[in-house]
Amino acid sequence: MKPNVGGIDKIIRIIAGLGIIAAGTYFQSWWGAVGIVPLATALINWCPAYLPFGWSTCKIKEAE
Repeated sequence: MKPNVGGIDKIIRIIAGLGIIAAGTYFQSWWGAVGIVPLATALINWCPAYLPFGWSTCKIKEAE
């Protein structure tokens, strides 16, 4: 998998993921589990939603 999540995008995903998980915990809702998705995509530097559009916020280019 070629990385497609860059620095600022990664920080936003981590903050959003932790915020969603915290809100789910606070409101005692299973919707907090949705926070795992942005957190996981930030940690692996790859977002499957970017693939169909060819988007990448990562500045690192892999050698072809």
